[in-house]
Amino acid sequence: MKKLAALIALAAALSAPAWAATKTVTLSVPGMTCAACPITVKKALTKVDGVQKAEVSYEKREAVVTFDDAKTNADA
Repeated sequence: MKKLAALIALAAALSAPAWAATKTVTLSVPGMTCAACPITVKKALTKVDGVQKAEVSYEKREAVVTFDDAKTNADA
């Protein structure tokens, strides 16, 4: 019985990426001080493994980031 429970736990752990979801967060970027900043911020965001899309607004001082939560998180 213990082997069965261990096998089920192992199977659940290995299939965890199947539960991954695409998430979108809006990040405040108050340090943007020039019109070129959005380009730099977008480059940095898109280099993070798992980020699928990044839209940066200088006017709003924010970035909307879409990412795979199995590969990264909002803190990264």
